[in-house]
Amino acid sequence: MSLQRQLVFWGLALAVTVFFLATLREILLPFVAGFALAYLLDPLADRLQRIGIGRLGASILILVIFVLLFIVTLVVLIPLVAQQVEAFVEKLPGYVDRLQQLAIQEGGPLLERLGGSSALSEIKTSVGNLVSQGLQWLGGVFQSLLSGGRALVSIMSLLVVTPVVAFYMLVDWDRMVSTVDSWLPMKQRDTIRAIFRDIDRAIAGFVRGQAMVCLILGTFYAVGLSVVGLNFGVLIGMGSGLLSFIPYVGSLTGLILSVGVAIVQFWPDWTWILATLAIFVFGQFVEGNILSPKLVGESVGLHPVWLMFALLAFGTLFGFVGLLLAVPLAASIGVVARYALKEYLSSPLYRGTNRKADLDA
Repeated sequence: MSLQRQLVFWGLALAVTVFFLATLREILLPFVAGFALAYLLDPLADRLQRIGIGRLGASILILVIFVLLFIVTLVVLIPLVAQQVEAFVEKLPGYVDRLQQLAIQEGGPLLERLGGSSALSEIKTSVGNLVSQGLQWLGGVFQSLLSGGRALVSIMSLLVVTPVVAFYMLVDWDRMVSTVDSWLPMKQRDTIRAIFRDIDRAIAGFVRGQAMVCLILGTFYAVGLSVVGLNFGVLIGMGSGLLSFIPYVGSLTGLILSVGVAIVQFWPDWTWILATLAIFVFGQFVEGNILSPKLVGESVGLHPVWLMFALLAFGTLFGFVGLLLAVPLAASIGVVARYALKEYLSSPLYRGTNRKADLDA
């Protein structure tokens, strides 16, 4: 009965949490972002405390530096990136038309032998329609994001409320952890603490490690593509690095965009096209063999497929708030699932005997 009551209690708690997230997802973003920011900056605050700075002073110093960096980024980088994105979107149809012309020019005879001249016109029409629909969809997305009072309120609340929430959470972080720890059931306290330590290690290892991987890859791709002389090389490189947070998506997106632009820009000189391809091949080799094992590690336990599923699932259910919660929730579910599997494999249900008989034997 005790186990049944516990299952009912945690089931109800999960249902209430899901209902709370689904109902209040429109206003939760600055609070979730503030909590995530405080979680990421807490180790830095602890280090400042160890060198003699009080918790309040450390929190103020960290938040002031963070806000200053954010303002500089907002004032300097955002307009530059917006200008680059606008120019890239404007030139994208021309790049696609040029790729179509090269494909028809180089592969026309083969396509005519396979499907006749009608195949060429059908392919050209289909690709043109696909590109136009994609551009219209992107335009609609950006318009919906930037228009409307709700979007403006969300952006303003994110810029104003998030630092305030992060500051108060950072000041009271250790006290909150101690309070929650005192609420744990005394009989299962050690087990729950061990599970939460594993969850914290998984989340911190992945988020902080993967953030460094994204930064290093984005810088490498941007510098490499700029050295090659690729149009929009910085934009494509940094975008690929940021999207590397989702396994394989960043590198594949950057590879397709950069090679497509390189073919249009450098054709028929294959030297720079192959150099563009080599940049991403080398970047993937370094990420898979050096960066990810050293910075993220194998102990995190977040499989790429599970991570992609979590991002899509939580993003669909809870919007941008779900995207912020996807990684910590996926890591937490993974840790709990591994603990449950370990308990099952050592239980009489799996062994088919009772534990007392095993001990006597």
